[in-house]
Amino acid sequence: MSLSLIGILGILILLAVLFFLGMPVGFAMAVVGFLGVCYVISLKAALGMLGTDIWRIFSSYGLTVIPLFIFMGEISFYSGVNERLYNTTYKWMGQIRGGIAMATVLACTGFSAICGSNTATAATMSTVALPEMKKYNYEPVLSTGSIACGSTLGVVIPPSVVLIIIGLETGQSIARLFYGGVLPGIILALLFMLTIYILCRLNPGWGPAGPKTTIKEKIFALPGSIEMLILFGLVMGGLYRGYFTPTEAGAAGSFFALLISIVRRKLSWKGFINSVLDTLRISCMILIIVTGAVIFGRFLTVTRLPYEAAIWASSLPIPRYIILAIVLFIYIIGGAVMDALALLLITIPVFFPMAIKLGYEPLWFGVIITVITTMGAVTPPVGVNTYVVAGMAKDIPLEKVFKGVTFFLPSYIICVILLTIFPKIITYLPSFVK
Repeated sequence: MSLSLIGILGILILLAVLFFLGMPVGFAMAVVGFLGVCYVISLKAALGMLGTDIWRIFSSYGLTVIPLFIFMGEISFYSGVNERLYNTTYKWMGQIRGGIAMATVLACTGFSAICGSNTATAATMSTVALPEMKKYNYEPVLSTGSIACGSTLGVVIPPSVVLIIIGLETGQSIARLFYGGVLPGIILALLFMLTIYILCRLNPGWGPAGPKTTIKEKIFALPGSIEMLILFGLVMGGLYRGYFTPTEAGAAGSFFALLISIVRRKLSWKGFINSVLDTLRISCMILIIVTGAVIFGRFLTVTRLPYEAAIWASSLPIPRYIILAIVLFIYIIGGAVMDALALLLITIPVFFPMAIKLGYEPLWFGVIITVITTMGAVTPPVGVNTYVVAGMAKDIPLEKVFKGVTFFLPSYIICVILLTIFPKIITYLPSFVK
């Protein structure tokens, strides 16, 4: 049996373990990777790899960036930044048809800029926005769909945990990946708002206009977005000027988020404890997945599957854009049936070398797969964001939430097409990073 075939069998066994035995993703990848190295080389080599790789991962300074950015988002959440941000966008957008849903997307965009987690954004904005849209008789399909899809911006707009992981896995600059995600995130948000506008034009009863607000009320609402602007400006400005490494930016962002919440007296002791506990829980989950992915990736490297796949793809007598379309389609299907982060960690060792061999810019490819994989957070059967929103909207059936999501799916496809036709959308801002 060839080494490449062993690698393919390892991937198939991994998927079987994941879906049929229900084993946690990180442990499943570690088990398959360990047994695979045992089979291809020896038990002694596998044990040596296990010890050295786990030590290398958990002693890595670079990984500290993950809990730091998560902590910044959790502090912002428990100090009520989301509510003040939503109030600002609501005052400016709520009086037009579909405006409350558009305000929700804008608030998701802003909160994503300091949160980095789509599930946290989904839970946060469901708590704040669902009661308002219910109050003004918004169609549940529109209200839940806008929240579920708007919250996926937390993966694209920096600081994004997924972009951090991609940077660590592929050896790319995290700061450049952060800047690469800014414009795609904004474009995706605008496409969501355009979708809301079209739906409300076709179905006027879906998004009735809210009460009108005066210019004075709009201006007085602006301070509600100050914290978000300060934190985002601090993190991205420090990275741009070279004052911070990504890890230092996470530490500075966490410190100032804590400082702002104390000065404004918006963070209770219970909220602080909950933010620490949530940070620990989420960080441990991510680190376990990363550990399993590294072990599994080492197995794939031993089988030479990534190298052989790259050679095979580059030799196909078809345009490279067709190969890219096939890869992105695999990400769409894969994202619909498994966790997005786990999918990326499993596939990057195979598809990243292939993309480089085909001549694609590493930064561009990292951001493009991040955008397309976010669809998995809202599409069935996994669709974790959809389940979060459905759990918060207990009076709205799950099938209605999924129906609402389907109206927004073309926005993801259009965004990817635009990023493919105009790659400078991704690479322009990173070109200025030191």
